[in-house]
Amino acid sequence: MTKAPPIRILCIDDHPIVRDGLISIMTMQPDMEIVGGAGSGAEGLSMFRDLNPDVTLVDLRLRDTTGFDLIRSILKLSPTARTIVLTSFEGDVDIERALAAGARGYVVKGMVREELLNAIRAVHAGKQHVPAAIAAKLADHLASEKLTQRELDVLKEVAMGKRNKEIGTALSIAEDTVKMHVKSILMKLGVNDRTEAVTIALRRGIIHLN
Repeated sequence: MTKAPPIRILCIDDHPIVRDGLISIMTMQPDMEIVGGAGSGAEGLSMFRDLNPDVTLVDLRLRDTTGFDLIRSILKLSPTARTIVLTSFEGDVDIERALAAGARGYVVKGMVREELLNAIRAVHAGKQHVPAAIAAKLADHLASEKLTQRELDVLKEVAMGKRNKEIGTALSIAEDTVKMHVKSILMKLGVNDRTEAVTIALRRGIIHLN
């Protein structure tokens, strides 16, 4: 019987220690081959174009772009490309965005290495892979009402500690309109105050503080 060729993997992560650790894990697998490691989105896209890997691991937070945008760029080059998001974030909104961008798998850094290896093998086989714990989290919020873009803008300003008047000035809207948006945000997130709203939004990946 002819032995199947190894899964050719490209790893894109801007933390050298993390990237090297991942590469060492995959190098030990007889059915995997690391074809490259990139530290930025631009470098990763260039390497993808040159190497045409079977599976590409993409960090969500890169110094020059987001993993979401990079996945979309990769899919423009190759619509059948198979990508797995590898991230520290496990909020349901981040997961939704990654899958909507075209990711085939989602693995949180710090999970047992078998989870990563299982994800690579599943995605290479044409399947989608989201760990059970993350899938459950996604399902919990699937029916929740989404914040509008303006509500997201207001929430980001709230997270910066601004009051309604300051938010109105920053977004060029009336203070009463800000109050209306804040009320809607609290209702949609199922919380009682602004602090709780920011805490929930950060945990779910609805907003991120740079």
